[in-house]
Amino acid sequence: MTAVQQDQPASEKTGKERIMEAARDLFDSHGFHQTSMAELAVAAQVSVGQIYRLFKGKEDIISAIVQADADERYLHMDALRTRLNAGELTIEQTFEQLLLHIVDEKDEALSFDIMAESFRNRPVGDTIAAMCVRFRRYIRDFACAANPDLSGEALDGAEEIVLACMFGLGHRSLSRPSLSAADTARLSARMIVAALRAIG
Repeated sequence: MTAVQQDQPASEKTGKERIMEAARDLFDSHGFHQTSMAELAVAAQVSVGQIYRLFKGKEDIISAIVQADADERYLHMDALRTRLNAGELTIEQTFEQLLLHIVDEKDEALSFDIMAESFRNRPVGDTIAAMCVRFRRYIRDFACAANPDLSGEALDGAEEIVLACMFGLGHRSLSRPSLSAADTARLSARMIVAALRAIG
């Protein structure tokens, strides 16, 4: 959720914003399937009818949440690429900032629920896939900044590995990590850049 949305008084938020915010909280704490539309309506301070006027169903709400989070991540990645190209960040710092944004995930349980739903529900899965297509463009740019000689299968492999790291680090709390988010991001960035530079 963006800082602007968090700072907005409840009375100024649109019905759609209130529904998505309530859905985040309820899906995160109770799960997607265990949350009823009636509970969601009460939490969002709207009617069930208003939810259905704005969304086709819970799957549509999930897709909207994924899209909102993806848009926020694209802006972050785009800003990192701009700063990298301007020489304000090294490639290690770029990966560190990228991963810190992921490692510091607040809605980890919700993210797991969305991922599980994407396997059962084609529209949700398509939304996740579209998000990854856009992520891949930035990842390829960052990988080539680390090693300009990367191309073909090596670049494809680098893209897959970095994307897998992003997904995995976003769900690291289950492994009971001993490192802080900042240390994890810094060390992971260093390892990723070293691996990219080592690919011949």
